Amino acid sequence: MTAAWKAAGLTYNRYLAIAARTIRRSLNEEKRLQSERRGDMELRFAKWENGKMGETKDLAKANIAAMAEHGSSS
Repeated sequence: MTAAWKAAGLTYNRYLAIAARTIRRSLNEEKRLQSERRGDMELRFAKWENGKMGETKDLAKANIAAMAEHGSSS
């Protein structure tokens, strides 16, 4: 039996992000604001080729672009 998140075409990390966001939104105002700050993501990555670092990219924006590309190719 396949997990529901996998059957829906989500990665496990994306599934966890959606679950965390859902829980944060269900909290009262004070606790929600504290937890939302913890959920902010400012990660960057770069692809290395032939020993040289390529252009650095924002992980959140790259993830959104990949999800859109994956969704349009289905």
